[in-house]
Amino acid sequence: MKKEIIIYGKHPEVIAFLQSFFKGRTAYSARFIQNKNTLKKELAKKKPDAFLVDSPDGLDQVKSLNIECPMIALISGNVTRGIRSIVGSDIECYLLSPFHKDDLERKLRVVVSGKSWFENLYRKRKDLHALIELTHLFSSTLNSREVLYLVVKKIADILKATRCSIISINSDNQRYANVVSTFEDPEMTNLKIDLKKYPEIRKVLSSKKLTIIKDAQKEPLMKDVKDIIAPIGIRSIVVIPVIFYDEVIGTLLLRTSKTKRAFTKREIDLCVALANASTNALYNAMLYEKLSREKTKLERFAITDYLTGIYNIRYFYNRIEEEFSRSARYHLPLSCIMFDIDHFKEINDTYGHRIGDIVLREFARIVKMHTRRSDVFARYGGEEFILLLPQTPEQGAVAEAERLRMFVNEHGFNVIKKKIGITVSIGIACCPYKEITNYDDLINAADNAMFIAKNRGRDQIAVNPS
Repeated sequence: MKKEIIIYGKHPEVIAFLQSFFKGRTAYSARFIQNKNTLKKELAKKKPDAFLVDSPDGLDQVKSLNIECPMIALISGNVTRGIRSIVGSDIECYLLSPFHKDDLERKLRVVVSGKSWFENLYRKRKDLHALIELTHLFSSTLNSREVLYLVVKKIADILKATRCSIISINSDNQRYANVVSTFEDPEMTNLKIDLKKYPEIRKVLSSKKLTIIKDAQKEPLMKDVKDIIAPIGIRSIVVIPVIFYDEVIGTLLLRTSKTKRAFTKREIDLCVALANASTNALYNAMLYEKLSREKTKLERFAITDYLTGIYNIRYFYNRIEEEFSRSARYHLPLSCIMFDIDHFKEINDTYGHRIGDIVLREFARIVKMHTRRSDVFARYGGEEFILLLPQTPEQGAVAEAERLRMFVNEHGFNVIKKKIGITVSIGIACCPYKEITNYDDLINAADNAMFIAKNRGRDQIAVNPS
């Protein structure tokens, strides 16, 4: 089956490259779209296997859309603007001009084969965001009624549940219970219900375990109340015990109409997590520490390059903005170093992309190992890396660059069988300097210097301005 690919953008170089790339490739069905409204309609019909967009112009236009599929950005024209555009997006895969068909083919294979993984990650991240959002909302109020309503409303919004309520159970009298919060009406509290009509709740009270009913009309447990629930269209029911210190203090009751599907495992897991979150909101926020750790992991993932493990360009831009502002305010020197691995395409062509990836990781490890904790080392794109040296003048940056160049030269990349030496071309830019008025100027100056070093024969350092 052909993989569905949607391309959005107008940049001539990008469009020409992609038209040439997809021509004659039977494994893909590529659709080129240039109108944003048309794009919305296409995405609403069916999720493609991958979405390709030019950057910065095309990417800036689609940032407001909720695109739930793997994305690849193709950066052409102003590279700095293009990089800055993906910094504000959740895009990990991108290509820099000049484009190469084998690079795009490799990235497409990776994102298409990992589509299910991507979608699963997207859902998990969405669920985690919901948990974190609720946790922050919990900390903003001491009103338990408001906390409980936040829980049921969030669950109903995420899962599109027909009913979502939190039931309070009195341990001394388990014949009746009170609906303390329901998403249908935030003002409704302490609505008394007869548990004889809710065998699923009674089962949870006795077992202290989650109860799932996939089809209420066929479930033996519900046979005595089928006539009651049939007119209101209830099909799937999930009852989650809210437990504190081994005592059931309430249940979270969710229902969908009979025209809807049953709850999925992912939805049930999310409900369990939200039920636990409500318990902890009422009893010392026991879940808060766990969610904080998960949030920290998520934040770490968001600033890390997936291949090399060093900082990604998104984090680098945040830091360079801070450091440039500090440099200008206090008249402190600031240096930027751009690295490019020489003849890297030949390594990929000769040994394959898997070996190329190993070389990139090893290079990143060498440089990171020999930089200061205050330095900011990130992957800029492809085989290009960038290093920010706060409070470092030109003389110190040149010495540091030469030191790192020698470490790379002397390192034996064992993964390459013929022991071909790996070298790097390095560009340096420093401020304060009259022609560098912002951090984009600093990056561009370092990038230009790096190209000067390559044009001079590679494996050397160039400073801009020299």
